[in-house]
Amino acid sequence: MIAAFTVLQAGAATIVAETMQRPEGPRTYLLAQPASPAAGKLPLVILLHGHMGSANLTLGKGRIDDPAAAWLDVADREGLLVIAPDGARGSDNQRGWNDCRADAPSNPKTDDVGFIAALIDQAVAQHNADPSRVYLSGMSNGGGMVYRAATELGPRLAAVAVSNMLMPVKNLCAAPKRALPMLVAHGTEDKIVPYAGGEVGHSLLTGRGSNISAEESVKYWRDLAQLPPAPAVTQVPHRDAGDKTSLVRYVWGDDPKGVQVEFLKMEHAGHVQPSAAHRLPPLMLSILGKQNGDLEYADETWTFFKDKRVAP
Repeated sequence: MIAAFTVLQAGAATIVAETMQRPEGPRTYLLAQPASPAAGKLPLVILLHGHMGSANLTLGKGRIDDPAAAWLDVADREGLLVIAPDGARGSDNQRGWNDCRADAPSNPKTDDVGFIAALIDQAVAQHNADPSRVYLSGMSNGGGMVYRAATELGPRLAAVAVSNMLMPVKNLCAAPKRALPMLVAHGTEDKIVPYAGGEVGHSLLTGRGSNISAEESVKYWRDLAQLPPAPAVTQVPHRDAGDKTSLVRYVWGDDPKGVQVEFLKMEHAGHVQPSAAHRLPPLMLSILGKQNGDLEYADETWTFFKDKRVAP
């Protein structure tokens, strides 16, 4: 059962706050709809927040200007449906996702794959979402949930994106068998999820599991897709000479409608998505590391997603 309980305005987009009854209890999410949707079925993008995050934070209704809020502009410009669900509370009483890390005991134990599948079903049945154009993007723990969904919901997803999260060392999930278009973005100076792999967390955040390296994570999906080892490499134009971060884009696969793997390497950047318009405050960056401002990560992700469809 779905119950709408709040309607918010975000620029031209309308955001409706809704509740879905699930076996573990009520689950909440935000649905953003474009002001002037195009005729026909609409692409659907589902955004998964990080550990300690929320749907409100994702869509710009929190205490910080989250880079994911740029998806509202993309939704209006491109005519998308955007859903931002809330994770469940784990043993640390923080919202998060039941991703595949077997050594992250504070993760919730909820059926988050089932929740995501139900969100897709609901969007298709009630909001004219195109079942061949369903995309999933996640940040940090939300990115870990994207890896799990790519494994267990792969046939329903046209493409996925993960930022600031890597594949687990100790995996409680089965190995993925289906190649998917995959975008991975990671900072070389990520202080929470180290680029070279290892323990997740910092001095105030422990017991969050361990991951393989960024390059091993990308290679995992590239090998699954049987893509050639040599990528197309692009240096993203730099906007600010005073910004010590930079972006290098690696793409395997030359067909934007086919299975591609993209790695957005964020040189000298930390545990934060790139954005020119949505900047995190200095206090947060002192914990997370530097934020690149050379592009909007939402735009980069949509460029990767937009031509891809669910494989027959």
